[in-house]
Amino acid sequence: MAEFFAEKRVVVRPDREHVARSVASRFLSRLAKRTHDGRLAHVSLTGGVMGAEVLRELGGHRKRDSVDWSLVHFWWSDERFVPRDSAERNEKTAHAELFDHIDIPAENIHPIPASDAGIDLDAAAEAYARELARFADDEAGNAWPTFQISLLGVGADGHIASLFPDRPEIQITDRAVVAVRDSPKPPPERVTLTRPVINSASRVWMVLAGADKAAALGLALAGASYDSVPAAGAKGRKRTILFVDEAAAAQVPPELIDGEY
Repeated sequence: MAEFFAEKRVVVRPDREHVARSVASRFLSRLAKRTHDGRLAHVSLTGGVMGAEVLRELGGHRKRDSVDWSLVHFWWSDERFVPRDSAERNEKTAHAELFDHIDIPAENIHPIPASDAGIDLDAAAEAYARELARFADDEAGNAWPTFQISLLGVGADGHIASLFPDRPEIQITDRAVVAVRDSPKPPPERVTLTRPVINSASRVWMVLAGADKAAALGLALAGASYDSVPAAGAKGRKRTILFVDEAAAAQVPPELIDGEY
């Protein structure tokens, strides 16, 4: 079956604070509209500095309560395989910045198993795949839910989730979730979604800021290979948007910048 993806759009804001604010505002508007119609929404969160800043903006946003959070399910594109109470856990950041500030059922939060959950790394990946399968999108033929929004950070090396350049994990398409060992970025053990899951999302929103991200952004827009620049291969079914600050956008040709979105 052929795949059809929307073209990438670049939205530029002055600095990282304005980027996070812009993403949070659009995030809440999108979810408020969907839940107002009584529809479930599945969202995939990300870690990293910009992921945390977006969550902080969401948790304190004046329109935070316009969303019916009972209809929203949260997932993660990747997680560090560390103890549950570790500050390195993306889940821990999400609770502190967002979940502790909204009225959301505990069962709507789907964390990736931690290293102290009594299972090893491979079993953690398999357990998360089973959890995703509980909400499988049968209509789309996927053994996972269709994310209305997949929020992704982008590393200076072009990595997304825990899919790093020139690593075997980025080539895996027959599984929803895989274990990562010897990660080039600490901690060394992680669990990550695979490319098919990320690219089945309705909207992929990549969030990046800083001059050190300019090269990765340029390569992602230039159509570099997914193997070498994973961010280049991240594409939503309806929208693919890169929210960036002016420093990261320094090398982006003006014609690629969306001044209206």
